Amino acid sequence: MSTQWQYFLKNLGQWHGSFTRMSTEGEIINDTPTVVLLEGRENNQAVHQVVRYLPPNETPRETVVNYTSLSRSIVFFPDGAFSQGSMFWSLWSQSGAEFGLIKGDRRLRMVQLFNQGEKLDFLTLIREKLPQSNTPERPQLTVEQLLGTWQGENMTIYPDFSSSQSQTSELNLVYQGDRLTQRLNFGQNSITSTATVNGHQIDFSDSPVPVRVLLLPDGASATFPLAIQQERPFFLEMGWLIEPSLRQRLIRSYNSKGEWESTTLVTEKKISVR
Repeated sequence: MSTQWQYFLKNLGQWHGSFTRMSTEGEIINDTPTVVLLEGRENNQAVHQVVRYLPPNETPRETVVNYTSLSRSIVFFPDGAFSQGSMFWSLWSQSGAEFGLIKGDRRLRMVQLFNQGEKLDFLTLIREKLPQSNTPERPQLTVEQLLGTWQGENMTIYPDFSSSQSQTSELNLVYQGDRLTQRLNFGQNSITSTATVNGHQIDFSDSPVPVRVLLLPDGASATFPLAIQQERPFFLEMGWLIEPSLRQRLIRSYNSKGEWESTTLVTEKKISVR
């Protein structure tokens, strides 16, 4: 049994939740209750998946998939977190990525889909819990919750399933006037960028590839380019504020050729409120 398969098994269970389709501004388009069953079979050598969609006032429907191996487009981390998506980004066809994070009896997933690969068409936020869960959903994420200094532990997995040694990072967010300043330190590198804040939207318009961050329900966040440009690297990200001082982020990176380059799981703890 491969290590990746063992990480996949961390997702087993019956996950009750909903698929919430949202616009690029974070507005809810529709919400569909769901039940996702992931069941180990043949001594966990196979996984049976059933996704039941339960739209109000409509006939329920379901999809069934059986897994005995994993696609090369998906990577799992030791805690069951995962990301899958396009291995090569095309500006002439639909491309996208899915992210998944697990904490105890809760699971948060997100799908970002790009129309003809250039601009985000819509995203789907998927909030799930196991049947016995009493863990409450977190409120919508705010800028104020992100302010301060965050110490991170980063694990990166590459398309050949090799991984880097754990690395540390430090992220500092300061709100001054109508500008949000972000400073990221990792290794010998330091990157500073500024953004404007408009409600639950944060726009880093001055970046080489302008990026938007949406602050979403359940402490979630979505980060994506406003427009993917040819011959420029870019990344997609989902974040989850699990506790006031604990946040995880999944980052799926693409190089200037549009090739999927790596996926990084960042686990951050707030060490200072300023």
